[in-house]
Amino acid sequence: MSFVHSLILAFIIAVGMNSAANASIVSSALSETTEQHAAAEEFNAGELIIHHVLDANEIHIMDGLSIPLPMILWTSNGLDVFSYSNFWDDQQHATLTFTSESTGNTYAFSHGLSIVDVEGNSLAHSGWSVSDHSFLDFSITKNVAGIFFAMLLIFWVFLSVAKSYTKRGLAPPKGLQSFMEVLIMFVRDEVAKPSIGKKYERFMPFLLSVFFFIWIGNLLGLIPFIGGINITGNIAVTLILALFTFVITTVNANKGYWKHIVSPPGVPVWLLPIMLPIELIGVFNKPFVLCLRLFANITAGHIIILSFTALIFIFNASSGAGVAYGVSVGSVLFSVFMLSLELLVAFLQAYVFTLLSAIYFGQAVEEHDRH
Repeated sequence: MSFVHSLILAFIIAVGMNSAANASIVSSALSETTEQHAAAEEFNAGELIIHHVLDANEIHIMDGLSIPLPMILWTSNGLDVFSYSNFWDDQQHATLTFTSESTGNTYAFSHGLSIVDVEGNSLAHSGWSVSDHSFLDFSITKNVAGIFFAMLLIFWVFLSVAKSYTKRGLAPPKGLQSFMEVLIMFVRDEVAKPSIGKKYERFMPFLLSVFFFIWIGNLLGLIPFIGGINITGNIAVTLILALFTFVITTVNANKGYWKHIVSPPGVPVWLLPIMLPIELIGVFNKPFVLCLRLFANITAGHIIILSFTALIFIFNASSGAGVAYGVSVGSVLFSVFMLSLELLVAFLQAYVFTLLSAIYFGQAVEEHDRH
């Protein structure tokens, strides 16, 4: 396992996803409003679910307890670095304006959905805009923080295992060492070797890095009360991971791979103008499918669990506490069932992404290995 590969992988993902993560904050949240009893407060199930699924500039633990993250903005007036807590009121709601002492820029965070200037003009999250209000946003969001946490966890685990091997040598593994050895051997013997062939060792650092990163990221998204970190449920993260697979496949592809795409064997010459676009689409379709499969499965699981939980509050608002207590029994049971299923899905999605990446690598070097 190459720790350098893990560090590079996590860092590039953090940088590559940040613009899309902040764009998701700017986008309007979907909402499903429920009609309340006369004096009851309005409960918006859709807003609650989307709030937990989307990225944010804070790690929300519970009502009244949040961890603000740094806002890092490069504007026409220079660099602004300040805490997201500058936008909080006493109830930690983002409704206040903030004026930077270093640049004099005034910002207003409106309901956590968009950043506007004090006159109400939108500030574009793009440094390529010609607007006077444009800026580059390098802010650390909760998913970026989750990526770095996952990276540190991976380093700690593998450094501990490496230290155990150094001390114990060839003695039978114990504890964490024995658990990790099974997973590493699984990726090597059941994923890399059958899919890639003789040159599998070349791709093992990436396959191990991406497998453990996705698996740990999936598990972090299932732990309650840590702020709803949703690393692999962010399409920007899965896109960067898929691009890694695409680049590695393209760089390592041999002549036979490209020849098969340009001129598939057994295809008549007159059919080549039709087959060539189809084959080229297939080349770019593979990472696209990788990206969407991981994103959709993880996001769907989170939404389902949150939907079951929201049913309790919906029935409490519409039918009263008595009905809500009855519904809560079924909601909790279904939520526990889905959470248990998501533990399996967390591993399966890491396995599927790694397996498909290995298959693509194997296709790229197949003829080179066999001839």
